[in-house]
Amino acid sequence: MSLIQTLTPEIQKAIQVVFDTTIEKIEFQATRREFEGDITMVLFPLLKQIKSNPVELGNKIGTYLVENVEEVKAFNVVSGFLNIVISDAYYLNFFNAIKEDKNFGFVSPKEDEKAVMVEYSSPNTNKPLHLGHVRNNLLGYSVAEIIKASGKKVYKTQIINDRGIHICKSMLAWEKFGNGETPSKDLKGDKLVGKYYVAFDKEYKNQINELIAQGKTEEEAKKQAPIILEAQQMLLDWEAGKPEVISLWKKMNQWVYDGFASTYKNMGVDFDSYYYESNTYLLGKDVVQIGLEKGIFEKDPDGSVWIDLTDEGLDRKIVLRSDGTAVYMTQDIGTAIQRVKDFPDVGGMVYTVGNEQDYHFKVLFLILKKLGFDWSKNLFHLSYGMVDLPSGKMKSREGTVVDADDLMNEMTETAKTISEELGKLDDYSDEEKAKLYNTIGLGALKYYILKVDPKKRILFNPEESVDFQGNTGPFIQYTYARIQSIIRKANFEFNDVTFSTSEVNLHEKEKELIKQLELYPEVIQNAAQNHSPALIANYTYDLVKEYNSFYQMVPILGSDNLTEKTFRVQLSQKVADTIASAFGLLGISVPERM
Repeated sequence: MSLIQTLTPEIQKAIQVVFDTTIEKIEFQATRREFEGDITMVLFPLLKQIKSNPVELGNKIGTYLVENVEEVKAFNVVSGFLNIVISDAYYLNFFNAIKEDKNFGFVSPKEDEKAVMVEYSSPNTNKPLHLGHVRNNLLGYSVAEIIKASGKKVYKTQIINDRGIHICKSMLAWEKFGNGETPSKDLKGDKLVGKYYVAFDKEYKNQINELIAQGKTEEEAKKQAPIILEAQQMLLDWEAGKPEVISLWKKMNQWVYDGFASTYKNMGVDFDSYYYESNTYLLGKDVVQIGLEKGIFEKDPDGSVWIDLTDEGLDRKIVLRSDGTAVYMTQDIGTAIQRVKDFPDVGGMVYTVGNEQDYHFKVLFLILKKLGFDWSKNLFHLSYGMVDLPSGKMKSREGTVVDADDLMNEMTETAKTISEELGKLDDYSDEEKAKLYNTIGLGALKYYILKVDPKKRILFNPEESVDFQGNTGPFIQYTYARIQSIIRKANFEFNDVTFSTSEVNLHEKEKELIKQLELYPEVIQNAAQNHSPALIANYTYDLVKEYNSFYQMVPILGSDNLTEKTFRVQLSQKVADTIASAFGLLGISVPERM
């Protein structure tokens, strides 16, 4: 139980006894450093119900707490704030309770708790994953892990956009220019397919320029270029199920899936289920008919079907074209419904999709609500901003995208360069060094992206992210490794020890560190509710700063008192465990040595 959970009912009881008044909500904040106290109660909100002045009010509540609550040692009142001093016994009892708890901060899911499905990645199969996908995957994976830690069952999924004109462009270009080229050790399947997507665009532009030179307008040239007409015909052939087109489509898509699998493994993300647009693009059409019968949708004279959302501050949205074909909205309606059929315990979904789709998801969620699905109230769009590099914006068709594999390799190389400059790895084997560089490089990348609020746009600077000082992944990893070094040097058994105030006189830095540990369960719950890995990342940074301050001020292995030394090593161990746990929620590994 946290300090706030301990104090709240006691303060409510104090107000009931002293003032004969019931107060529902007690407001706390951290005590300012210039005042004595471990936690501060804000008194001003009580003045609406209790006729008193803040100082008198604070003194009466504080006196009651000191006399009746064993955790409260002393108090002082400053203006409208009651600063409460907590006994060392409280902190030692809390530490005794958590020090052996391997799942500290995590909540086990209840039997009847509804599951949450988290969708992320959802790439197109015409190109490799790029920097934008990196943020998407890291966010989606981390949010899934955080929601799981908060006490819910979670399914991770993605929908793969494996059909459409963009897929046919790669297929056609490979047929025309590929000379039977297949994936190799030097060219992964997703990169090979992406190469022909770029080749298509290059040839398409050449043909447009030729047609313009022959007197066509640019608009005419774009529509009449032979290669685009061939791609459109290939799409029709795919939809008609032409065997040779389907065969080519399956072959090239498999190349991409194999390439993606390698990237996901290196990135450290995984999935429980996959949906493919080629299977879902017809879903939702039957729901449109139900919506028409219920009067939720309306049919225009040309046969197209719409929903009018103007009363909700949105606009009219098409859900079926006049020729009876579905739009993306139709597919998304059908896919959401299908997922709940496939996983009946799902009671909510999180969609990890860039902020350019904000409007789309507002409409989707509203339509599902109007169709009467009770789980629609638990749908969330995890909207995130773009990731930019100092070099500027990316374009897939022109081949100027920052490839995810290349970025991860570059991060490993950057980590290698900086680590070698620090020169602390002389006794490492080449294999150990390679593993460590990968851990540091990927940790730097993930932390740099996840420490930022998802809604904010990021300017990603690889060198800055691998700095061993400041709010970075490597700085936190280094602190973890430092603690492991202390534990290795502590050549004594320190399990099954219970600490008490008769043996341990808590140093202020030790108390601050335990206070920071105490926040961890609440931070996990807040991060889950807000779908924000940034809360976990920045909590971990605060914990590490607090530990480094403790490390500099308090002798750990240098203490003459064995009980004191044991306590400090165990406190260090718990900090390291919490760093590893929090970084695990971000998908980041921690090294034993650095």
